[in-house]
Amino acid sequence: MHDRMDLHTHTIASGHAYSTLTEMIRAAADQGLELYGCSDHGPAMHGTLGADYFINFKVIPRELFGVKILMGAELNILDPAGSVDLSENILKKLDYAIASIHPTCYTGKTAAENTSAYLAAIKNPYIQIIGHPDDGRIPADYESLAAAAAEHGKLLEINNSSLSPKSFRKNSRENCIAMLEQCRRYRTHIIVNSDAHFYCDVGNHELAVDLLKEIGFPEELVANTSLQKAAQFFPKIKQVFGS
Repeated sequence: MHDRMDLHTHTIASGHAYSTLTEMIRAAADQGLELYGCSDHGPAMHGTLGADYFINFKVIPRELFGVKILMGAELNILDPAGSVDLSENILKKLDYAIASIHPTCYTGKTAAENTSAYLAAIKNPYIQIIGHPDDGRIPADYESLAAAAAEHGKLLEINNSSLSPKSFRKNSRENCIAMLEQCRRYRTHIIVNSDAHFYCDVGNHELAVDLLKEIGFPEELVANTSLQKAAQFFPKIKQVFGS
């Protein structure tokens, strides 16, 4: 698989990551990526910066070291209604948004509530990716997610960090396989991301790509393989770069 992008990454602004934005972009260039996306955590995450961090991305170049740059956010889904931790006024200025459930920021308790939260995020026009829905600590109905993502033109994430032996998420491999089978059934597109918190992991999708190969997941349903394909889900790609 020709992997051209990594859109789930964190810099020191996230509080628990350890590289600067420049270091992360340079690492993307070293990996031969065409597109790098910064998605620092929203303000509900302990230790991250406030909402003001996300309002001045216009000062950042659109390309460095030969790599195209998108500036987004990893939003925290806060409740079963799918509320997130940045205002609409800020969201509409971002290049893209990932919406994820992190237990420390979320009030839901049951699989039904978790599914409801994800479905609401999928319907949010400012959200393009559902981040790491594989975490067994936060069970959800993958058939419902895959069907809704296909209907609304959103991407479900296969998160390389989740598949690492060091991951704190539960049963991620099994859950990814279950979700991917539903994505295959509904022709739902996915995106592979690193969730890098240090520059060495930018573009590291090895575990995720190996899993896709193992189960024979259709490459045409993977957004990473071309900027033209990704532009179907990220309007800013076409608006900014003309791809």
